[in-house]
Amino acid sequence: MNENYDKRNPLSDSDEKLSGEKAKEDFQGFIGSTRKFLSGLLNIRRDTDQVATREAIIADIPFKGHTIWILICSIFIASVGLNANSTAVVIGAMLISPLMGPILGVGMSLATNDIDTLRRSLKNFAVMVVISILTAYLFFEFFPLRDESSELLARTEPDIRDVLIAFFGGFALVIARAKRGTVATVIFGVAIATALMPPLCTAGFGLAISNWEYATGAMYLFIINTIFIALATVIVLKILRFPMVRYMHSKKRQFYARIATLISILVMIPAIITFFNVWQKSQYMSQAQDLIQQTIAVYKFRDRGRYLDNLTKINYDKKGGSSIELVCMGDELIPDNVIASWMEQKNSFSRLKDTELRIVQGGRDDTEIKFNYINELYESKKAELLTKDQRINFLETELAKMSKLSTKQIPFQQISAEAKANFDNLDSLGFAYTIRTDFSKIDTIPVFNVVWKKGTRKQDIKQNSQKLSNWLKLRLNDNKVMVK
Repeated sequence: MNENYDKRNPLSDSDEKLSGEKAKEDFQGFIGSTRKFLSGLLNIRRDTDQVATREAIIADIPFKGHTIWILICSIFIASVGLNANSTAVVIGAMLISPLMGPILGVGMSLATNDIDTLRRSLKNFAVMVVISILTAYLFFEFFPLRDESSELLARTEPDIRDVLIAFFGGFALVIARAKRGTVATVIFGVAIATALMPPLCTAGFGLAISNWEYATGAMYLFIINTIFIALATVIVLKILRFPMVRYMHSKKRQFYARIATLISILVMIPAIITFFNVWQKSQYMSQAQDLIQQTIAVYKFRDRGRYLDNLTKINYDKKGGSSIELVCMGDELIPDNVIASWMEQKNSFSRLKDTELRIVQGGRDDTEIKFNYINELYESKKAELLTKDQRINFLETELAKMSKLSTKQIPFQQISAEAKANFDNLDSLGFAYTIRTDFSKIDTIPVFNVVWKKGTRKQDIKQNSQKLSNWLKLRLNDNKVMVK
C-alpha cells in the first residue's frame, strides 16, 4: 500500500512567519525613522521664541511719532516711484514702510484671543490707511505730472495670484518673526512681495484723478493683502501653539473660524473672476499670435509688399467685438483668395471664431504713370536733341525734377482712409506743406493736423500720435513728416 507523505519541511511555516514579522518590523522601523527625520526637518516649534515674538509684534503696532513720519516719507517715495514708473524706487519705499505691524497685531490677537491688542491693532490700522491714502492723494493732486504709468495700473486689477502671494508671504513672515534670531532677509522679502504700500498710493492716485475704478481696484488689492497676511498669522501661531490670553469656548472658536473662512472666500471670489478673465485673454492672445505666425508672417510678397508687425493690433473684448488688424505696405496687394483662406484658418481656432480679421493694405502708387510720362516727354523732345550727351543731360534733369516732385506729392485721400482704418479714435485729419528754414537752406515739410475724438485719454493721444507719426514716415518714406 502506497502512502503519500508531506514533503514540506515542518519548520518552513514557522520560518516564513518569522521572516514576515521581521520584514514588518523593518518596514515599521523605516517608517518610524522617516517620520522622525521629517519631523526634525519640518518642525518649527523647537526654535520658536514665543515671548520675544509676541513682544516684537506688539512693539510694531503703534503708529505715532517717528513711525508716522517714516510712513509719510515712505508714501511720498512710493508715490514718486509710481509716478516715474521706477520699480527700484517703489521697492525702496516698501523696505522702509512700517505698514506690516498692525496687520500682524490683528492676526496675533485673533490667534490668542487678545481683545485689547485687537482693539489697538485695528485703531492703528485705520490710522495707517487714512494717513497713507491722504498723503498719496495730496501728492498726486498737486504734483503736475499725473501719467498713468504701468506701475500704477498694475495695482488696479488684482487676481487669485495676489491672494497666493499675500497668504504665503504672510506665512513666511510670521515663521521668520517667530524664529529665535529673526531672519531679516525674509521680512524684507515679504515686504516687497506682498506690496502693501503701492495699492494705497494707487488708491490716492485714483481719488486725485477722480477715477473710482482705479481707487476701488487698488483698495481691493490692499484688502486681499491685509486679510490673507492676517489669516496666515493666525494659522502659524495656532500651529506654534501660542497660549490664549483669554479662554474661548470651543463652540465660539468654531463660530469665529467659520466667519473667517466665509470672509476669506468672499474676498477671493472677485480675484478668481479676474484671474479667469486674465486667463481667457491670455488664451485669446496666444491663439491670435499663432494665427498671425501661420498666415501673414509666412506669406511671401513677390514685389515690394511688406507686412508691418509693429503696427499689428490685437483687441480682445470679452463681451464680443474682438478684432485682429494686420497692416501691410507697398504696391503689392494680397489676393482675395489668400485672404479668404486666412479667414478659414481663423475660424479653426476656438477662441477666434467671432473675431473680425482686418487686413489694411497700402494701395498701388503712381510710379508707373510717372515713368510713362518721362518716356513720352523724351519721345516728344528727341527731335530737338542734337547729341547723345544732350539727351542724357536732359533726361537726368527731368528725372531729378520728377523724383523731387514725387516725394512732395502725397495721396491724401488714400492716406486719410488708411489712417482712419488704423486709428479708431481719429476724428479728423488735415494736411498742408510748411516751408521752414534754418537760414542755410529751405525745406518743405509735410504737416498733418490731427484731431482725436472727445473723451480720448491724454496717454492714448500721446501714444497714438507717436504711432501715427511713425506710420506716416514709413508710409510716405519721408522722415520730415510732422504730426500736430
